[in-house]
Amino acid sequence: MSLAAYCVICCRRIGTSTPPPKSDTRWRDIRNIIKFTGSLILGSLFLTYEVLALKKSLTLDTQVVEREKMKSYIYVNTVSLDKRENHGVTFQARKELHKAVRKILAASAKILQSSFADPFSTVDVEDHECAVWLLLRKSKSADKAARLEAVREMSQTHHWHDYQYRIIAQACDPRTLIGLARSKESDLRFFLPPPPLPSLKEDSSIEEELRQLLVSLPQTELDECIQYFTSLALSESSQSLAAQKGGLWCFGGNGLPYAESFGEVPSATMETFCLEALIKHSEISTHCDKIEANGGLQLLQKLYQLHKDYPKVQRNVMRIIGNMALNEHLHSSIVRSGWVSIMAEAVKSHHIMEASHAARTLANLDRETVQEKYQDGVYVLHPQCRASQPIKADVLFIHGLMGAAFKTWRQQDSEQMLTEKALGDEDRYTTCWPKTWLASDCPALRIISVEYDTSLSDWRARCPMERKSIAFRSNELLMKLRAAGVGDRPMIWISHSMGGLLVKKMLLEASKKPEMSTVINNTRGIIFYSVPHHGSHLAEYSVNIRYLLFPSLEVKELSKDSPALKTLQDDFLEFAKDKNFQVLNFVETLPTYIGSMIKLHVVPVESADLGIGDLIPVDVNHLNICKPKKKDAFLYQRTLQFIRETLAKDLEN
Repeated sequence: MSLAAYCVICCRRIGTSTPPPKSDTRWRDIRNIIKFTGSLILGSLFLTYEVLALKKSLTLDTQVVEREKMKSYIYVNTVSLDKRENHGVTFQARKELHKAVRKILAASAKILQSSFADPFSTVDVEDHECAVWLLLRKSKSADKAARLEAVREMSQTHHWHDYQYRIIAQACDPRTLIGLARSKESDLRFFLPPPPLPSLKEDSSIEEELRQLLVSLPQTELDECIQYFTSLALSESSQSLAAQKGGLWCFGGNGLPYAESFGEVPSATMETFCLEALIKHSEISTHCDKIEANGGLQLLQKLYQLHKDYPKVQRNVMRIIGNMALNEHLHSSIVRSGWVSIMAEAVKSHHIMEASHAARTLANLDRETVQEKYQDGVYVLHPQCRASQPIKADVLFIHGLMGAAFKTWRQQDSEQMLTEKALGDEDRYTTCWPKTWLASDCPALRIISVEYDTSLSDWRARCPMERKSIAFRSNELLMKLRAAGVGDRPMIWISHSMGGLLVKKMLLEASKKPEMSTVINNTRGIIFYSVPHHGSHLAEYSVNIRYLLFPSLEVKELSKDSPALKTLQDDFLEFAKDKNFQVLNFVETLPTYIGSMIKLHVVPVESADLGIGDLIPVDVNHLNICKPKKKDAFLYQRTLQFIRETLAKDLEN
């Protein structure tokens, strides 16, 4: 405006002034040239200023920003209500100029996409927004290393405003979302709440919808146990089942069952039976497709939220989702239904079982950094998140008869320890010492614990039709472990009781299969905790009172006169000597109480002697031989020493 006014004044002076003398003509021409040049320079400066101002406020049409323009619930661009700002020659000129420059820049962005590198991206948004959009853009890079670095930087950011985390949550792709869920330090604000769940049908209930979901699944050509669990869920109530089964007993994962009462059974809800059946169905890929198509993901989420105070139900739900995540074509459905947000919160839980189930599901979803697939019953205790430190070796934990993937490996219980457990001091009490202590002492290890169903008595069998021998179970576990990448790294096997027999059988079977040769070549050592290499008194005791216990097939195979057990011992001893495996044997010296009246030395010293390796007696019973009293106890420290010495060269490399 000042330039235009100056020009008008000059013109008026020229028009009203008298003709100058001829001697002044030359100076007048010079002055006119100066005026013209000055006007041109001032005009150029004005134009440059407007272009720079537009460039600073302009948002380039990148793919991420275009997507965000459709989401007004993040940010709404405000427009001034002062009408005086929207009128006048200057406003109109700037408006037209901005339109022209915007078209030029937009066309350049389409033609020369690669030219807008990171240094130029700072003009896309306000200064305090640059990091958000740059990381979003980087997370979609064609370079895998750049994508991983972007996720790492996002997970380590803790100073953003709430809405900035929400921008990432709404704009990132599933690959980035899963990566954030598997990052240890990620802020939970990166994850949007799951979408609203559909309402239950009129005159319906969770139990009824679960039954309908089961009915919709294929019922023919099924494994006998799948048929058993399905029919049980569809036809029996918890009360009638309790009456029918009356008087069953169990340690609940402690290692051995005992007869407390023949008239009481823990009550179970119909949801539990349905979930047991769905777990079996979810092990079949085509059945997973049916579960997803019939709204199973939403129904299971509703059940999960309904039973927040019932960890067993939540763990069973996560087992099903983890099994479904083995099928990559279902990943998008799992992400859309909001399960990643739920798992991201669960994996940070202080409860090791809950965190481990969530970690398994997320690992099966993460195809960016995880090549392995963790089938039902295979749990990674460490690392459960993406880790910058490379994993150099594996340690595998195999529980025994009536054991479990977590409880078998807990710290030995006592009144003092239970008090420390309540205080939450994991250095003094842990519910799973491989997860807490070993992972801290050897962070370069991948620690895996497996779980499989066993029973002492056919009365107690979860599936009456399921009678699996040691040979059958070893093949089943071997296939699962190979799918999890076991054999790709140096490894040590750690086993308790019957689990040691499974390890021996797995290694013998792997030696006969060329595709399993890496399992043998990478086995460095084995630790046996009270493994009955030559049989167990438990089997003799069970046979003697057969009318009471009806011993299961697993127990019968533990008999001292079992031909299969003797063949297994002879074959493995020769094989282990040939392969020069490092072996460490622990054995109990105290009897184990079974119930309040029966005292039994389950595995005597002579039976725990493999024939190679050190044999160390420990003054504990059969249940506590794999449960150290504390971190500095001899049992744990000797185990740690064996692992470090056996894997010394591999950990150094």
